[in-house]
Amino acid sequence: MDFHNFFLFVLTEFALSASPGPAVMLVVAYGITVGWKKAIFAILGILTANAIYFTISATGLGALIVASHTLFSAVKWLGVAYLAYLGLSAIFGRPSPITASRLDSRNASGWKIWFSGLTLQLANPKALIFFIAILPQFLNPSANIPLQMMWLAAGSIIPEFFILIGYAALAGKMQTIATRPSFSRITDRVAGSLMLAVAMIVAAIQQ
Repeated sequence: MDFHNFFLFVLTEFALSASPGPAVMLVVAYGITVGWKKAIFAILGILTANAIYFTISATGLGALIVASHTLFSAVKWLGVAYLAYLGLSAIFGRPSPITASRLDSRNASGWKIWFSGLTLQLANPKALIFFIAILPQFLNPSANIPLQMMWLAAGSIIPEFFILIGYAALAGKMQTIATRPSFSRITDRVAGSLMLAVAMIVAAIQQ
């Protein structure tokens, strides 16, 4: 595994995970309504979906690389453009409100909460685009693709777990702060700046 690319991947994953999106809002909603400990079930559901994506991608991306270097390069630039778009949207767009949805979750079982996280992430367009357009550019086409995917899976799932735990804990203890538009704007701008920086660095990566 190229550890320079791995570091860039972890940085990208950090920016995407910290940006308030559907997964973050679900975790915050559960953190507010049932507490951060029970919100862990939703986090595990989200990360289970990510593990499924990585398993599917391990073979699919390998086939893509073998089939066409030109197609692989096109996917790379699509990913760079998408990262830049996400960064600019986060910096200049309207803040994404983090609110406690009216979840019927007070008496929900851990299994039901886990399943809600799983289904949300599997249907999340942001996650789909990440695995189709962004993930491939952190791979070395001449190296072992499944082994690299295992490294990247660890570099994705572990940081995202702790980031989402942080959101859940903040929501459970500081509800008024976690749901303020100003808080969302700060996290959007920080994550957006990171994504723009990563987009520029990734564009310079030579495969």
